[in-house]
Amino acid sequence: CLFDSRLTLTVMEIVTHLINDTIELYKWSLTIADKRVEKWPLMDGPLPTLAISTSYLLFLWLGPKYMKNREPFQLRKTLVIYNFSMVFLNLFIFKELFMAARAAQYSYICQPVDYSEDPNEVRMAGALWWYFISKGIEYLDTVFFILRKKFSQVTFLHVYHHCTMFTLWWIGIKWVAGGQSFFGAHMNALIHVLMYLYYGLASCGPKIQKYLWWKKYLTIIQMVQFHFTIGHTALSLYVNCDFPHWMHYSLICYAITFIILFGNFYYQTYRRQQPTRRETASSSKAGRAFSNGTLNGPSKAAGGPALMGSKEEKTQENSGRRKRKGRAKRD
Repeated sequence: CLFDSRLTLTVMEIVTHLINDTIELYKWSLTIADKRVEKWPLMDGPLPTLAISTSYLLFLWLGPKYMKNREPFQLRKTLVIYNFSMVFLNLFIFKELFMAARAAQYSYICQPVDYSEDPNEVRMAGALWWYFISKGIEYLDTVFFILRKKFSQVTFLHVYHHCTMFTLWWIGIKWVAGGQSFFGAHMNALIHVLMYLYYGLASCGPKIQKYLWWKKYLTIIQMVQFHFTIGHTALSLYVNCDFPHWMHYSLICYAITFIILFGNFYYQTYRRQQPTRRETASSSKAGRAFSNGTLNGPSKAAGGPALMGSKEEKTQENSGRRKRKGRAKRD
């Protein structure tokens, strides 16, 4: 009992020290945070962002239970308005990031953060803040999936992508709202213009959906984006860019997780379900034999009434032959 009580006290002391050290580290980090953004919405502290992300995860648990015995919502008009609004928002973010970087003569190889009140730098910080806000708005993607009972769309990749992007970008805006942060944000905003354009057109109905053959290329573009991000970040480390190196290493690890998850999604969706050459050849042969058989014509479906009709025709033919043979014998 004495040993157990000492062990408990030791563990409690370690946990207490860890909590105190974490609090002290956070207080120190606030002294080097970007003073320009501390009064902006959601940027005073991490609690509002964490509360929104926690509410999102809570809805993931309660939403399907609420919709279990209810009819799915259609939400066609809502989806059209939402998706095209996201197109314009991401286009605005991309334009602001690109124009601010061009005006401030940003380098695509190494660009430290400028915390001054220069108009171009403040414009860059504002565009990155809007990018962070857009990731919070994107939580509605999951909300609409659940309200429409599209539960299969709410995958681990979907939840991981949405929840981590909004939460982690709070850190980016709080400490590095500029510099190297612009590269991945303006590339991702442009890709989201294409992505929400696809979703917006798809929500317009079946007349438009037949032209949306380019869905899988969006996934390819996203994976290419992550490779570019890793390459750009590795180059920054190689030239010893004056940007927090721990953020560089964290970004590389984060991008690798997306490459793995998106690669698995692409394989499961577009590669694994494709028929092999043998299956395609055998199905084409069966199709030719089928079209030349008795089912060629106004039959409904294979294995249905038409197939039963073909068996009846064969029995009628056999009975007719027997009758003719009987008549010949009698004659």
